[in-house]
Amino acid sequence: MFDHCLYFNSAALARLVEREWIVAYAPFGLTPAQGFVLRVVLTTPGSLSSQIADTLSIARSTATRLIDTLCDKGLVERRQAVSDAREWCVYPTEDGTKLAQPIAEASAAIAQTLRARVGPTLFEATVSSMHDTRTALR
Repeated sequence: MFDHCLYFNSAALARLVEREWIVAYAPFGLTPAQGFVLRVVLTTPGSLSSQIADTLSIARSTATRLIDTLCDKGLVERRQAVSDAREWCVYPTEDGTKLAQPIAEASAAIAQTLRARVGPTLFEATVSSMHDTRTALR
């Protein structure tokens, strides 16, 4: 019925993949969204919430809420920007930094599992096509 509907198929795929990432990040007490924000902060310490939102293609308010939760968990902290006192940069805490390797390993493992389940060719083509489609629709 909806075989050719981009919305239905992308949303259905997102729900299936979300379930896999929920399991992958559960041992860290993180949701997938929180885990991805933490990964951005670990990769680019000192990012502004707007930069994190842009990187993850989420609303700035969503990024702020996720950062707040990570602050509450003691995994990231906000520091006032040196260049502009109105801005706040986000940095990993010591506890956040300790999760860098385990989260990277869990992320690689789930990607490897999904790649194996659907086949490497289809996996790579799907990710590439979705990225290209997302870029074209911006």
